[in-house]
Amino acid sequence: MTVTPFTTPFAQSVRPALRAVRETVALVLLPLPLLAAAAVAAPAAFAGGGTRRWGRGRGEGQRAEAQAAKDAAAAAFYELDTAQRDLRISIETITAVDASAAARRAAGQFAAFGARIDEVSGAYITAVDAHDLDREDLDAGAAARARTDLTRAKDELVRAKADLERFGQGLGPLLAAAERELTKLAPAVERARQGLLAASQALDAARDAGLRADGLAARLAALGPELTRLNEGAGQHGVPQTIERAGRTLREAEAIRAEAEQLPRRAAEIDKRLVSLRTRAQAITTRAGAVAPVLSELRRRYSAACWQDLQQVPDEARQAVEQAETRLREARRARDEQRWPDATALLSTVRALLTTTDESVSAAGDRLRRLDEVSADRQGEIERTRFAIRDAQRLAMAGRSTPDPRHAAPLDGAVARLDGAVAGLEGRHPDWWRFLTETEAVRRSVAEVVARIREERGGRP
Repeated sequence: MTVTPFTTPFAQSVRPALRAVRETVALVLLPLPLLAAAAVAAPAAFAGGGTRRWGRGRGEGQRAEAQAAKDAAAAAFYELDTAQRDLRISIETITAVDASAAARRAAGQFAAFGARIDEVSGAYITAVDAHDLDREDLDAGAAARARTDLTRAKDELVRAKADLERFGQGLGPLLAAAERELTKLAPAVERARQGLLAASQALDAARDAGLRADGLAARLAALGPELTRLNEGAGQHGVPQTIERAGRTLREAEAIRAEAEQLPRRAAEIDKRLVSLRTRAQAITTRAGAVAPVLSELRRRYSAACWQDLQQVPDEARQAVEQAETRLREARRARDEQRWPDATALLSTVRALLTTTDESVSAAGDRLRRLDEVSADRQGEIERTRFAIRDAQRLAMAGRSTPDPRHAAPLDGAVARLDGAVAGLEGRHPDWWRFLTETEAVRRSVAEVVARIREERGGRP
């Protein structure tokens, strides 16, 4: 934000006169020997006849007083002009940084002072122009009037300067805040430039390693206009806006640099994952081939309810591995084309597919093992479940004569469910898998009751 100098048509009209006044003052302040020579020449000119000779005494005193008043007014005029120029710099500093109501109000008040200064300056110039103190025929009355007018003009100039200085003192907090903000400007712009340079260098290093990094190059190129605006300066775009732009540019440049520096590691990681997932897919294919014999054993020894949900595992595993291998080929192509996000996403898909398939293939073997264990020793599973129920019942009764119905009801339900699961084993072909899933469900429900009791008691046993 820039500040337009506070001028008025009147001020523009008086500027030539101001220059004339400055020249007049320079002539007035002649060296003393020249003044002495002028004093010697005056009587001689009078002796020649025709012009009025100044006599000694009161007339000379009046001229001297008028000249002194003129000198004092000139000094006051220059002091006011200097104060106004100094304060204009302060106002421009504030308005360049601060867009608040207080800053706008200060600028408006300074503009009003400018109008007043133009007025008193005009009155001073008028007084100077109205009285030629160098006239030889200047009488005592004219000299007295000149002294009065010039003294009045000087007093107005002095009062205007005093008011201007008081106004300037009130700008202290605004000016201090603006100057603090300005101290941030150059470092912020320089950090942004250095960040862009570092990003460019990191991008060059990635390209030297054989990585195109086209996306990063496009992002860096998009910052070119921002750098142009930073170079144009705060005078054109504003200090706060320039500082904010510098920060934004720096953050994006640092992100580009970081990603460019990570590209070689990212490429190596993707290569490693490609090899690892291909090896894993091959291993799952081998293991899936062993599912058929396991299913055959399950069908031979246990009822259909124990294995029928596993019937599709071999076909599903084969299809999943084929799909994973297709995605791996796509990931390899994306890596070769340096489409890093696509390659990463495809590898994540492959990993999820293989994880699910691995669990399905493992489920058949785990099922046979667990069924063999429980059919050989059902009592171990029963006792483990009963122990969990009794432990929960003791916790529910701790410090109480009767259990809380909220705890007693689910625990009683767990006892009934366990008894039902045990009763379900009667018969020629018991459903051992249902028995296992039911006892596990009972233990989970009991664990939930225990957790609720402990939460209500604040973690106390």
